This record gives sequence, C-alpha cells and structure tokens, in this order.
Amino acid sequence: MLATLYAAATRLAAPLLRVHLRRRARRGKEIAARLPEREGIDPTPRPPGRLLWLHAASVGESLSLLPLLQALPADLAVLLTTGTVTSAGLLATRLPQLGLADRVRHRFVPLDVPAWAARFLDHWRPDAAGFVESEIWPNLLRGCQRRGIPTMLINARLSASSFARWQRAPRTALALFGGFAQVQPQSADDAARLAALGVRNLLPVGNLKFAAEPLPAAPEALAALQALLGDRPVWLAASTHAGEEALIAAVHADLAATRPRLLTIIVPRHPERGADLAARLAAPRRSLHQPPPEDAGLWLADTMGELGLLFRLCPVVFVGKSLLPPGGGQNPLEPARLGCAVAVGPYTGNFDAACATLQAAGALAVVADQATLSLWVADMLDHANARAAMGHAGQAAAAGAASLPGQLAATLLALVAA
Repeated sequence: MLATLYAAATRLAAPLLRVHLRRRARRGKEIAARLPEREGIDPTPRPPGRLLWLHAASVGESLSLLPLLQALPADLAVLLTTGTVTSAGLLATRLPQLGLADRVRHRFVPLDVPAWAARFLDHWRPDAAGFVESEIWPNLLRGCQRRGIPTMLINARLSASSFARWQRAPRTALALFGGFAQVQPQSADDAARLAALGVRNLLPVGNLKFAAEPLPAAPEALAALQALLGDRPVWLAASTHAGEEALIAAVHADLAATRPRLLTIIVPRHPERGADLAARLAAPRRSLHQPPPEDAGLWLADTMGELGLLFRLCPVVFVGKSLLPPGGGQNPLEPARLGCAVAVGPYTGNFDAACATLQAAGALAVVADQATLSLWVADMLDHANARAAMGHAGQAAAAGAASLPGQLAATLLALVAA
C-alpha cells in the first residue's frame, strides 16, 4: 500500500519537480543543459553488449566506487549515475585520470517519478544494477524488478534513525530491501539492522571507503604551494557546512594570537558558497587565483577536486559537517590515508564505523566544540611527534579492505551474466 501511494504521489508531483529542477539550475545545483536527464530523457545511444548500471548519490559515494570500477573487466560497459553537479565535476576529472573514460559513462539519475524511471530504464536497458550505500528509490527499484534486472546494494548503510522509520513499515521495507539479489553491508551494525528487517541475502561485511586509493594531487601544484607557504604553520578545515565556518574563524583567532603567521585553510563542501563565505570572512578565494594572506589569516579553497593536494599540504585536518547538529559527517579516511592528524566533531552519524576504526587506532580525535577544537589544533601544531604518530596510525588503519573491490566486481559480473 505504501509503495502504491508513493508511486501515485511522485507521479502527481512531476510538474512541481520540473519547476524545482529549474530553480536548482538557477542556483548552480543542476546543469541546465542536462536537465532532461533528470526526467530520463537522453539521446545518447546505449552502448552495445552487456551494460552494468551503478548509482552513487554524490562525491563520497562516487569516490568509493573508483576501486570497484578499476576491478571490473575492460570490456564491460558501465553507466554511472549520480545526483549532484559536484559529483559530475569530480568524475569528469577522475575517470580520465584512471583510464576509465572510454568505458564508464556518467549521466544524472532521473528523479524517482514512475514515468521518468521507466523512460530511463527502457532507454539504457542495463543487464544489472548496483546502488551504493542508502540509495533506495522505490520507482527505480520496482522498475528494475518488473524488467528482470537483478540489483545489488553495495556498501549498504542503514542508520539507526532510518532503521527506526523502516520498522514502522516492515512490509514495504522487506519489499524494497528484499528485492536486491545481493546486499553487501559496510558494517556489522548495518548488517544487523538489515537482517532485523528480514533481509536474508547478505554478503560479508566490508567498507569500500577503506579500499579507496589516496586522493590524487598534481606534483607541480603541490610543489608550488609548498614553496609559497614555506615553514609557516598551517591547518585545514575540510568539507565544512553552513555555520561551521564561523566557528573555524573563531578557532583561527584563538590560535593566531600566539602564532602570527598562522594560515587556516577552509574548504567548503559546496564550492558555490565561496562568494558569500569570502564576503563574510574577509578571506581571499583560491577559485579566483587569489593567494593566501602573507600574515595570519584565512584562505578559502572554494575549488573542486583539490582535497588530495590540500591534505598533502596540511598535516592537521578537521573534517566538517560534524560540529553542529544534525551533522552527519564527511569521510575522515581521506585525510587519514594521506598521513594527516584528523579531528571531527561529535555529529558523525554517517561515518560512525570509519570514525570508530580510526579512533581505536589512535588516529582520530573527537572534539566537542570550538574550544576543544582550538586546543587540539594547538597541540598538533606544537608537537610534531604526536602529529606524526597520529598520521602514521591513520595510514595503517585506513589501508584495510584491499581485496573488497575485486570481490564485489565478481559478484556484479555474476549478476550481469545471469
């Protein structure tokens, strides 16, 4: 019943969703020329032969798929969909770097309207589909089931709050989750919650984010920034969200009182916020090629695809979307993998397993607020040995799951051939 009501509601909402998409395009959250893709309209021809469709929500999920894409055979065509402009920009850079651009095609996923989902599936006709983490779209999933397209839930994540909501609709939950041919949980907690909903086709636990390669960086760009900054103290607030930047600026003010050349680099999760943040923080913007201040100050790195560069530049990193509720966190494994000392705030629900692993290894600090973040950054800046020990522990802890991409690739290939 709930699935039927959902399908009817999304069908009726189609005109409003078109207006919503146009508004998002005006704000830079959609690409105007590619809005038809969001309705399942795409003149791009389907590649011949077998086709695997993989869907990831945004940047973090897309990055986690890269090792899996590399593990798939070179003669298998892959359709990779995402839902954000930032993920599209990232993939436009990373797929060619990894030699995947010829066989992996990126498109935007259609919104979950029955007719749009049907149009998408009828055009692309995938032989199998994989959805990453918590991408549960009923109309797309039901469309796959009706067409006999086997599906897999990869790196499945089911938070405690989502689990509680699904428990109130157990039949609908089982109809959706039970429709996957394979479900691969990313943690023991996720596996237990899925099993409690009645899911039986569970693969062994494993987190693809632990299998990722270090984020890349152009050596010449890194050398230029290292020469520019010299030996001045520097730390980085990465993937920050609204409200956190003001707290980071306050931390900088605390620390700069005794560190006259301190540079604090802020990387907002959404670069389109750059102009507004620069005005409020009086900070130069890297996206406009403005250099960092010569004396103590803030530098806004409102660019895409440069975290690998900045993590190599800054040995002390705070990962955002974690200081203010409801938070949710961003991926702490990325800086840990590059040997950074890493801190997060208390609100990291989307990355609890990764945070717990790093914290148990002595590679992650959890700070409660602005004051404790100031103390932690000061400690890391002032004690090189402690900073290095934390970084080495992070590299070791983040190196797990090396065999997981190959295992998942084999499972997906079996579904493609089914």
